Amino acid sequence: MSEGPFSGQVALVTGASRGIGEATALALAEAGAHVVLTARDAKALEEIEERIHQARGTATIAPVDLAEPDGIARLATAISQRWGKLDIVVINAALLPQLGPVTDIDQGAFNKAMTVNVLATQALLANFTPLLKKSGDARVIGLTSSVSGTPRAFWGAYGATKAAFEVLLDCYAQETKNIAKLRVAIVNPGATRTAMRARAYPGEDPASVKDPKVVAERLVALLGEQFASGHRESVNQLQEPVGNQPKG
Repeated sequence: MSEGPFSGQVALVTGASRGIGEATALALAEAGAHVVLTARDAKALEEIEERIHQARGTATIAPVDLAEPDGIARLATAISQRWGKLDIVVINAALLPQLGPVTDIDQGAFNKAMTVNVLATQALLANFTPLLKKSGDARVIGLTSSVSGTPRAFWGAYGATKAAFEVLLDCYAQETKNIAKLRVAIVNPGATRTAMRARAYPGEDPASVKDPKVVAERLVALLGEQFASGHRESVNQLQEPVGNQPKG
């Protein structure tokens, strides 16, 4: 598995312990990248790392709480000392505060979501840009939500954080496009079978939304394309990942 289109590249995936992050980490490893797996759940990261190693891929776990900026800085230092560069960053980790009216938003939960979804994004970009600039073809992908641009009742807290998240990435794309070989994309995965989705839609049939592998396959394909910085797209189709589709 170590040989592939991303052989020799180092990729960081946040929120890699489950869902889209897990699927993306596995897909990147299959494509040959060395994947740095980041999330709070060290045990879950160890299990994913083992799956990658069993498939002859390479990965390193880095348990980090994105709510702690010092943790992001320490991770950047560790990656710099070990690899000296970073080729890919997939910003997937996000926190969904309880849904409800704007007037009833819990300030503590809202602040935590702002920290993880927005402030941590700025910290990631600030700490990892020097390493991305050392890559010959650096790419940053941020995972967003449709509620960032199409507000819906009761989604005000989460939608506000993702709108701010997108503004940061859009500005970053404009600021870096002429000074570094660094490209930025924002991807809306659409309805996907994740734990966050299950919390938001408790009565929904999980089979009615797509597998995270579908999103992961698209992200890896996009990372291999020469997209323009500031690129946006959605992965809205309901389909099974290629490996699960019937043959014939």
